[in-house]
Amino acid sequence: MNDKRLGERIREERLHLRLTQAQLAEDVDISDTYIGAIERGERGLSLDTLVTLASRLGVTVDYLLSDAVPGTDDNITDQFRQLMDGQPLERKRIAINVLRTMFTHFGQDEK
Repeated sequence: MNDKRLGERIREERLHLRLTQAQLAEDVDISDTYIGAIERGERGLSLDTLVTLASRLGVTVDYLLSDAVPGTDDNITDQFRQLMDGQPLERKRIAINVLRTMFTHFGQDEK
């Protein structure tokens, strides 16, 4: 995975949590300037920093790096689990219903 895509993924997760760069930087004990450079793909990061960021963002390192791995069924399933982890039961039920509706729609298109 290139630094740019990793930075984009980190930014997406930060925004999902409604955190500013400054808040995330403070939480992981790095500068907000450094977070900005990471998100823009201008700076790499150490494994320790990557692990700390992933932990604070509530995702796994492999999720942040998932674009480096080809999309297999197992990888897709892992990404789905990552999205569902920590969600309230009602949101999980809604997500399943949305997927069922989409798959039903896709099935009708193939006929």
